[in-house]
Amino acid sequence: MSIRFTAKARRRMVALTLAAGLAVGVAGCGGGGGGDDGKPEASASASKDGGSDPSTQEGQSDTPLAEMKGSDGLLLQITSAQRDSGGFLTVNGNLKNDADKSVQVPGAVRGDETEILQHGRSLGGATLIDSKSKKRYYVLRDTDGRPLTTTGFSILKAGDSLAVFMQFPAPPADTTEVAFQLPTFASATIQISG
Repeated sequence: MSIRFTAKARRRMVALTLAAGLAVGVAGCGGGGGGDDGKPEASASASKDGGSDPSTQEGQSDTPLAEMKGSDGLLLQITSAQRDSGGFLTVNGNLKNDADKSVQVPGAVRGDETEILQHGRSLGGATLIDSKSKKRYYVLRDTDGRPLTTTGFSILKAGDSLAVFMQFPAPPADTTEVAFQLPTFASATIQISG
């Protein structure tokens, strides 16, 4: 057999294997999802008493890790700081308007870096301070320079809250506590999990 013939045969075999795998995957995901009466079946994860409480995200507790006061009655509650296996640290929280009137979130929270300013309102000015390693960590950016944070917000009505996140490079594994800073808000110490 020639090398060209075996290369073509190998490509055909790979294509056939991929097609078979996709067909099995589609068949496994298909189905109406209902019983004979046309009603959908109950989810395996739903409980008998009406479902689970969706008020907190996975890995978050009811009590915040930190509460930081900002200008004009804004309050930032940090609910989790989760390290993942990819080398990232995701900080989740709630930005709340505790004032009795609508408040515009200050533009200073996005920081003053030119690359971040181009992409509108965000929490790109957030930093983590690891005093143990004497390092400062800035919010990560994607390949277009957009910060990996909650974006596109400006005004919070009285009593409203907004779920927010910020993603950072993870400090070393032995660092379990960092200082969180966001312009116009008080600084706070938070515990890292994971």
